Amino acid sequence: MVTAETLDAGTVAVTTRPRAGVVALRLTWTALAVVLASATTAVTATIGPDSRWLAALGRIVAEEGRIPHGIPFAAAVSASWPNVPVLAEVAFGGLFTAFGARGLLVAQLLAVAVAMAILGRDMRREGATDAGAATVLALLLPGALLAFAGVKAQLFSIALFPAAAVLLRAETRRPSRRIWLVVPLLALWSNLHGVALLGLAVLLAYLLLERARRAPMESAAVAVASALALCATPALEQTPRYYADVMTSEAAARGYGLWAPLSLHAGFDVLLVAVALPLLAAFVRARPRVWEFAVAAALAGLTIHAARDGVWLLLFVAPPAAQALRLRSSAPRAIAHGIAFVLVAVGGLALVRGPMTAGASERLVHQAIAAAQGGPILAEPATAERIALAGGRVVISNPLDAFSRTDQRAYIDWLQARRSADPLLRRTRVVVVSARSPADRRLRRDGSFRAYAESAGFRIYLRTRLAP
Repeated sequence: MVTAETLDAGTVAVTTRPRAGVVALRLTWTALAVVLASATTAVTATIGPDSRWLAALGRIVAEEGRIPHGIPFAAAVSASWPNVPVLAEVAFGGLFTAFGARGLLVAQLLAVAVAMAILGRDMRREGATDAGAATVLALLLPGALLAFAGVKAQLFSIALFPAAAVLLRAETRRPSRRIWLVVPLLALWSNLHGVALLGLAVLLAYLLLERARRAPMESAAVAVASALALCATPALEQTPRYYADVMTSEAAARGYGLWAPLSLHAGFDVLLVAVALPLLAAFVRARPRVWEFAVAAALAGLTIHAARDGVWLLLFVAPPAAQALRLRSSAPRAIAHGIAFVLVAVGGLALVRGPMTAGASERLVHQAIAAAQGGPILAEPATAERIALAGGRVVISNPLDAFSRTDQRAYIDWLQARRSADPLLRRTRVVVVSARSPADRRLRRDGSFRAYAESAGFRIYLRTRLAP
């Protein structure tokens, strides 16, 4: 009898009995946790804001064979916007054109599965037990559910952030020339999603607090090369301005939408805190290196400032935290296979069903486009992106930082039903809002508009007369 036991995430133990001709597969708890994460993502996945605008721009790039200036489907001026994430636009556009929303769901599933498998493998290399690694991976699910379920631009970073962290931890254990892999990694990452800037910050913390003491010249060279790699985008020298505009946008300044601060009144934020606290305690107990402490502290601060950054905190502290959990248990073969079968079946059915979507229905979107007769439509972010992808024009939409600060301010004021947004409404003939939203309540009191159509909790308003 020959036996081979696996220790890494996403693999199985194989037991072979040559005489009997039997091959038995035994799933590990860690592998089951990866399957659980994938199935949960499939069931809860939602195509929300900050996704379809990428596909809309990607479609334009594919059809015209060039990178457009600014945001062609928006009426507000954006010609000076440095278009950095072109690769993400092309990827989203290709997936959506070929497979529709289900293509984005598959990409999200792959990103989550890769991230969890990378983390599980790193946990085992850090000395975590199979049960300990699986427990931490399972804990990540409720804490990071909003990021895992929300299909948007950051799906690339869900896989790339843990990959970068694992590379740096491997270099901490055994320094080598592999550190130079971060240069092409950051170049690729910068063309896909803005969290590449955070990846660069983590790298600099590692180089300064860990590697520079032993190899100062090499560390300085890697730092410079990595910073330059971040600018290896179609925008080239304008790339830093892109990142600066994102960080100083009106939404970031106000803490609006995706930039909302951590709040104990928000359900997903409460889940995040409930998961982060025990993981941070286990992280500290594992006695990580100084650079890891510094990065974890910085990520905790970012999470308080913008709750959406909590997913990066969880993904970073998870491997050391698993090391501190000395749980020992092996997955019984029959139970493990039964659980895996159920999870795969549930995930498969969710994949067939397709992801949930945010924003107005397709029928209402086409009604709005027809009513606008080629003119721009004012709509909430998710609906505005659906209009853009359907071939319509909008007044303004994501990426909000592509527009002037004045237009950004007016748009957010309109979403919050402030009177300061009245000039924006005066330039608009067709408006689409979710029912009972602040903007909807404001329009119902505005004699300049009338309700035109309604479907699935969204309304179209048409201007009837000029506003005073």
